[in-house]
Amino acid sequence: MPKYTSLSDIQAALRTGETTCRAIVGHYLAQIEKTRHLNAYIEVWADEALSKADALDAHLGEAPTKMGRLCGAVISIKDNICYAGHQVTAASKILEGFTSLYSATAVERLLAEDAIIIGRTNCDQFGMGSSNENSIHGPVLNAADPSRVPGGSSGGAAVSVQTDTCLAALGSDTGGSVRQPAGFCGIWGFKPTYGRISRHGLIAYGSSFDQIGVLAHNPADIATLLKVMEGPDDFDATATDGKGREAETKPSALHPPPSTLKIAYFPEALDSEGMEAGVRNATLGFIEQLQAAGHAVEPVSFDLLDFIIPTYYVLTTAEASSNLARYDGIRYGRRSPAAKTLEETYLLSRSEGFSEEVKRRILLGTFVLSSGYYDAYYGKAQRARALIRQRIFAILRDFDFILMPVAPTTAWRFGEKSADPVAMYLSDIYTVLANLAGIPALAIPAGKHPENRLPVGVQLMAGMWEEGKLLDFAQKLRKVERG
Repeated sequence: MPKYTSLSDIQAALRTGETTCRAIVGHYLAQIEKTRHLNAYIEVWADEALSKADALDAHLGEAPTKMGRLCGAVISIKDNICYAGHQVTAASKILEGFTSLYSATAVERLLAEDAIIIGRTNCDQFGMGSSNENSIHGPVLNAADPSRVPGGSSGGAAVSVQTDTCLAALGSDTGGSVRQPAGFCGIWGFKPTYGRISRHGLIAYGSSFDQIGVLAHNPADIATLLKVMEGPDDFDATATDGKGREAETKPSALHPPPSTLKIAYFPEALDSEGMEAGVRNATLGFIEQLQAAGHAVEPVSFDLLDFIIPTYYVLTTAEASSNLARYDGIRYGRRSPAAKTLEETYLLSRSEGFSEEVKRRILLGTFVLSSGYYDAYYGKAQRARALIRQRIFAILRDFDFILMPVAPTTAWRFGEKSADPVAMYLSDIYTVLANLAGIPALAIPAGKHPENRLPVGVQLMAGMWEEGKLLDFAQKLRKVERG
């Protein structure tokens, strides 16, 4: 079967009888077997996917013009997104063996449009990590170089698309967990505006940051999946359609965009001490491509770059401390068999169930929320977040997009940063900005590093609720690059 890298190609082939849903699923299952050593999948639902494919093929035989918007789309989901009757563990021992009682709203909406879900993918525990080394199921390997990390926390989702085991993947993005692995694996990764996609059924890490995102081969498929999943949800008060809120960043957001756009970039980011020369040159090369296409790409000073990581980690660890309190060995999930008293049940269940990184973030979050330190850390971080948002919104009133690298380096070797949490945290320096501001951001493949030949990604960030403009621009850009 030929390799289909877009939903439009798949559906065209289905209409002409060139292929069937069963053949498509069979192809992806064969690819999963070929790439088992990369450890992208925790569980593959082969029989279920084939059964759904057969049902769709039968339906297409009877009513070929009535296929759902996602008919033929085979999708993987990250192991922190609930799917009724299927296990979900957030790659953590504390939820080992847990079966979800309901489906995430995003999953329900995909299934309603005839998508086929093929399995759940590996990730860092509770979405906490930048390398996918922090999982009870072991690390995921990057297909571009199996000695390197795929990025995190949605590393398994990224590799599932990278290796052609599915058409697209759902991940989650709290501080870059979709975009950074997309950049490391040479694919497209998208985080929508906060509230665009319901978080109902997404296991919470940082509730004011978390968003379900998409990894795919092209921006057109991302746009289609977004249209299916977006919108208000009775189970998530933060989910909305954004109507009437565009003016937060754009005074004229409803007007059609001009053919040439204004794009800002931060010199401080490109001149950062930790920036690899190859990544910097790839980003500058991307800027030159945009300028050659007639777009105005201008430097804009952003002197808050050094405050982004501290602000992000104070706030997300505080929210994690609160969100993860429910995993206590009492209500559901793991209960330590060695516990003999109530206190031991709490202490041993959590100590045995959580990884070192998760425990580190819980402790940090508990500390910044504690009496005597709340104002000095949490309160100050909230004020810093408000200032960062204000500054970003001001820039996006004058510019259509903000351009940044996805990460200061390409994918590093396993174990290279594991012993230094701060070095690991700093790898997120360019992605967390979009989550702090709540704006949409898209990771775009930008070629290969000249020395190690690993993928390099750049990202474009847009104003609140301007996903359509961003993805439309990306699709036009891709068509120009492909000739």
